[in-house]
Amino acid sequence: MPSAERVHIYIDGGNFHHLVLKKLNFQERDFSFEDFANFLANGRSIAKYGKRFYVGTVREELGNKKSVEAMSRQTKLFTGLLSSGWQIKTSKLRKRIEKIVIDSRVIGYQNLLKQGVRQIEFERMREKGIDVKLATDLIVGAVDNQYDTAIVVSSDGDLVPAIDWVRHRGHKKVEYIGFSLTDESPLKDDTKPSLAIISRTDIQRILVKTDLRPFIKPTIQAPLL
Repeated sequence: MPSAERVHIYIDGGNFHHLVLKKLNFQERDFSFEDFANFLANGRSIAKYGKRFYVGTVREELGNKKSVEAMSRQTKLFTGLLSSGWQIKTSKLRKRIEKIVIDSRVIGYQNLLKQGVRQIEFERMREKGIDVKLATDLIVGAVDNQYDTAIVVSSDGDLVPAIDWVRHRGHKKVEYIGFSLTDESPLKDDTKPSLAIISRTDIQRILVKTDLRPFIKPTIQAPLL
């Protein structure tokens, strides 16, 4: 009788936050990652140390109440994940100044130019090295024969080289979990699955809002109905 298929689950927390939770107007505390992992495993065996969560760590900024609240939320998230046997891989969130040049690519650019606006500068927090850590763990897990199938919950195209290595050199399967969600905000920035990753993986599952409803904690489930 063949042995049970072993899976590792790799969740890019920042990617998941922006592509899924923000679209549904929820925070990490509202989502049951443990139930989600069992759903992804779908009866397969989650190998030892096989639940992995990658995210940038929030830092407290002097006099910034929001940063304190964000740290508190993240600490509670980490405590809950660790108590359920998750491995948490972190990197520092770094602030950087980004610029948008006002030209024909910007909606309403003519009015902005008339007002003398030539560019817009804004602060943005960026994770450093999360994709590298996830890619490294994918490859190490394959080399050390820790899993049969890697379930990747990330639409970061930078993971494609590692996925290729795991499949063709490590001889392991890679399953991609993507999402198709409508953005209800005025931005209309819908979440779509990564075609690049779809074309380079063995199995693809594209989840929609109804698939995610069971993992929203009951006390705040009403908005999804």
